[in-house]
Parts: sequence; C-alpha cells; structure tokens
Amino acid sequence: MATAKKATAATAAPAKKRTPNAAFMKPLTPSPALAAVVGKDPLPRTEIISKLWVYIKANKLQDAANKRMINADAKLKEVFGKPQVSMFEMAGLIGKHVS
Repeated sequence: MATAKKATAATAAPAKKRTPNAAFMKPLTPSPALAAVVGKDPLPRTEIISKLWVYIKANKLQDAANKRMINADAKLKEVFGKPQVSMFEMAGLIGKHVS
C-alpha cells in the first residue's frame, strides 16, 4: 500500500511580498469634519484610518462591552452621522469625507 506525500509549508514555494494597491496610497484631501480629527494635509486612505484609530484609542471611544463598536464623540459624530458605528462600517463612512 503506497502513501502519498503531502506538501508541507517548508517545501511550498516562497510567498510573494505583498505590494500595496496604488489606489490606497493616493493622497486624499479630508473634508473639514474629518480634518478636525486627522489634520488638513492630504493623506493616503491607510493613514487616515490609522490616525482615526489613534484618536479613537486616545479618547477611549471603543465600546467597553463590544470592542468592535465605536462610540462617536462630537467630532466623530460629524464624520459618521450617527452616535455609534462598527469598525467595519468606519472605512465606508470615511469615503464620503475624502476627495
């Protein structure tokens, strides 16, 4: 009875280094409401999201019971349009505030 050899991670081809999508790296200008949180300088979308997380954590805006939810303060309420959003919704809502 012959046994088939299984490919292991060690014998698999090395993974390609991931390159960022050019669309995510394009500097975007934030709206005045978003600029109050991340600054007025044009930034790539990835940096905008990073700065938002710095702001959220610095101001302890993550919901204590469910860390996926973000409780908006006055500045973020202008950006999100509602008092609480999920972290998955956040990126979509930011799209309306960049150009």
